[in-house]
Amino acid sequence: MLDYAALYRRERTMQEIVSDMTVADLHAETDEMYDTIERLIADCVDADVTFQPVDPNANDPFAGDPSAVNQAWTLGHVIVHLTASCEESAFLAAEMARGVPFHGRSRYEVPWETVTTMAQVRQRLAESRRMLHASLQMWPDQPHLDYRVEPWPGAPPVDARGRYALGLAHAYDHLGQIEEIVRQARAARVG
Repeated sequence: MLDYAALYRRERTMQEIVSDMTVADLHAETDEMYDTIERLIADCVDADVTFQPVDPNANDPFAGDPSAVNQAWTLGHVIVHLTASCEESAFLAAEMARGVPFHGRSRYEVPWETVTTMAQVRQRLAESRRMLHASLQMWPDQPHLDYRVEPWPGAPPVDARGRYALGLAHAYDHLGQIEEIVRQARAARVG
């Protein structure tokens, strides 16, 4: 897996991390991330998907409902959020690789409240993985890697590879959260 921790420690930029990557490497990185997530949730049951964990650091300033700003996310919520983030980065990266100027976000997030079973979680992960791989198939043989953008104001510029990998980096940032939700849910079931 790429050294996303170095990115979060601000030791390396995303562009430095992906500078030698190929499209084949991005395919492999996608599988490694999604395989990791699937390993973390392998023993989960349906009750774990909607289990309400305790998270004293919960803070979602983008929550549509003000009462949910400090509500801990369920496993279902985390999965739909991180898959939506990966997909958004992947589709923006495909446009960058084709030389299309940035024209705004490209995001859809499955309503997390509708994801209540492990079958739905696994389906969402499989669907997202398929879409990420399909997005890489849209890259031209000679991608426009000279085209770089700031993914958000003030961020170091990235090319299409960096834009794509930022979605995976976001997923990486949620791995500890998934582990903790699974740990708490399992303890509640057992104990």
